[in-house]
Amino acid sequence: MERFETEEQQVEAIKRFWKEHGTAIIVGAALGLGGLWGWRYFSETQLASKEAASVAYQEAVESLAAEGGEAKVDAFIEANKDSGYASIASLLAAKQAVDSGDLDAAASHLNRVVTFAESEEMKAVASLRLSRVQIEMNQLDAALSTLGNVTNDAFSAEVSELKGDVYAKQSKFDDARLAYSSALEKNANNPLLQMKLDNLSVAAGQ
Repeated sequence: MERFETEEQQVEAIKRFWKEHGTAIIVGAALGLGGLWGWRYFSETQLASKEAASVAYQEAVESLAAEGGEAKVDAFIEANKDSGYASIASLLAAKQAVDSGDLDAAASHLNRVVTFAESEEMKAVASLRLSRVQIEMNQLDAALSTLGNVTNDAFSAEVSELKGDVYAKQSKFDDARLAYSSALEKNANNPLLQMKLDNLSVAAGQ
């Protein structure tokens, strides 16, 4: 470490140091403060954006019960398609469409969730609901294809049951029996499943 015999030498050394390194220190400090301000601005902007999306989602959901509310929901979903709110709104809109008998609209909403949702669980839920809609629309091959996209084991019982529904409609009773039996192995306390399995013999004319 450099030693100084007088205060004048210390002052000169300090002046020399600032001459050589002062600009870099000032720029570094400015960048550091700028980065801190930029991060705070980004965080506040993100928070404001989420709050705005939350308010818009609430308004869109409340409008579902009103005449013409579907258009407002569609506009909200289109404007916020990258957010989780859009997927939830689409699921709600699909349910309302099913309740009103508009299966085409329900399928459209559910396909949107399957396409855009970030959560794999939400994609799986939408796929299961979409397959039910497709079965009601007698789009049986499409329903099987949709079910094939659900790979999460947590939904395996529902997938097997719905495959059984498809096979039963296709009069593929052996396949339906295997599918329902597989579903029962994973969900033994489901009386509806047992009823579907028992009814296969009647449907097959046995």
